[in-house]
Amino acid sequence: MLKRRDFALLAATSPLAFMGSAAHAATPKDTLVVAKDISDIITLDPGEMYEITGGEVVIAVYDSLLRYEPEDVTKIIGGTAQSWSATEDGKEYTFKIRPGLKFESGAPVTAGDIAWSMQRGVILDKTPAFLLEQFGWTKDNVNSLITAPDPGTLHFKILTDYAPSLVYNVMTTGITSAVEKKVAMANEVNGDLGNTWLKTHSAGSGAFRLISWKANESVTIEANPNFHLGAPLIKRVVLRHVSEPGSQRLLLEKGDADLAINLTADQLKPLASNKAIKVESFPAAETWYMAMNVSDEHFKNPKVRQAMKMLVDYDGMANTFLKGRCTVHQTFWPLGLFGAIKYNPWKLDVAKAKALLAEAGYPNGFEINLNVPTQPPNPDIAQAVQQTMAQAGVKLNLVTADLKQVLTSYRARKHQMVIINWSPDYFDPHGNADSFAHNDDNSDGAKTHPLAWRNEWFEPEVNKMTADAARELNADKRKAAYAALLKKVTDDGPFIIMFQNAFQEALSSNVKGYYAAVDYDNYRKVTKS
Repeated sequence: MLKRRDFALLAATSPLAFMGSAAHAATPKDTLVVAKDISDIITLDPGEMYEITGGEVVIAVYDSLLRYEPEDVTKIIGGTAQSWSATEDGKEYTFKIRPGLKFESGAPVTAGDIAWSMQRGVILDKTPAFLLEQFGWTKDNVNSLITAPDPGTLHFKILTDYAPSLVYNVMTTGITSAVEKKVAMANEVNGDLGNTWLKTHSAGSGAFRLISWKANESVTIEANPNFHLGAPLIKRVVLRHVSEPGSQRLLLEKGDADLAINLTADQLKPLASNKAIKVESFPAAETWYMAMNVSDEHFKNPKVRQAMKMLVDYDGMANTFLKGRCTVHQTFWPLGLFGAIKYNPWKLDVAKAKALLAEAGYPNGFEINLNVPTQPPNPDIAQAVQQTMAQAGVKLNLVTADLKQVLTSYRARKHQMVIINWSPDYFDPHGNADSFAHNDDNSDGAKTHPLAWRNEWFEPEVNKMTADAARELNADKRKAAYAALLKKVTDDGPFIIMFQNAFQEALSSNVKGYYAAVDYDNYRKVTKS
């Protein structure tokens, strides 16, 4: 638990204490200051969190049942679990918990805490609950299906037919994080299982502990000396909210930040001559796409959806302002992961698009709103698409807002179109298929809200393809099933999938050991000279 003296120490040493307009000195050697847009953070409770920056913090502060090392996301390693096994039919799973683990309070991590944490994720029924509910777990049965026979053993049963590899991948997600039950329940309010308190506090056993989160201002995390993979080499990390890439670059050049996340290609290029700064690239698995809400009359017609996909200059953007940051990729599963295929059927073709629009009854085009997050490169992509779509008479009205507002509207199905990015919850293709392709209840009162549901795309054939691929045990047949599903969604779905990104980030030259991967950053091995 945080003591008063912790906050006094933070005020004296945190970069936030000296980041006023007059501060130009280098950041402290024991602190990494990251300049980035953190406006997407809604909560830091692992039972509720479902945003990219929130996920980055949760992964740092909590330890999930299983995990990946960022340098190789194709291999699963133990988190709180030391070993794991499944029955031959893939219905029952046993995890032996790593001995000697401690929560930030100093209390031991037990299988009971982990079982409760996973039960809690289902009972809270927040956004990420579907990750566990897909195994047939409900509020009524989860306490009997996820159990801790002893303090060192976690056991659970699933009621659905899934390949064990899929189940193990799900166990790497934030919702399986060990939350200390005693601490969470000591802060329970009105039966919320500590949810309100855990939005801004932590009770984990990860590499760091949460010191503070101030919305649209900063997140501060501090090293946990007891982390089982070794204590972080840097004492403190501060994520400072800086929405403008130009401001991020200025802070980096002044020495007021050690790392700038959201710089554009044009902003990165001049830094090559600055010996105090280095630019590094990392593999990533984010998908950048635009979505069309099929509840809108225009997008009910598949010809309109196809025309819209022909009014995007994918190559033009990838070769100019997105060069080095994004490559053209038009399926929902990123290259480099099991089951991925290279399939890019769409090209800018205004003439064909106009013909399709005419066949659909819109010879003069139409007007539509596109919700655009302020985070780069969304505005630049939106403006480029606005120009190419105008050539076919499609008038895009760009409705710009911070990411939190865009997400709120998108999750409520109140958009016409939206541009946004998506990162896998786990590295099995079902992780993305279950959201881009699966929607078995299109009603407003549906229990789960995948991306297909958000865009009111309901296709029984696609639902069946998704379910069949998930339960297939033969690896080669599974790959073939996902290849067919990926092509089907790219061809017919409401998504204009455009790019797979790479992380291009600018760092102070004295920062060593930093590695960014997929949807989170690895700060544990960072040092500063």
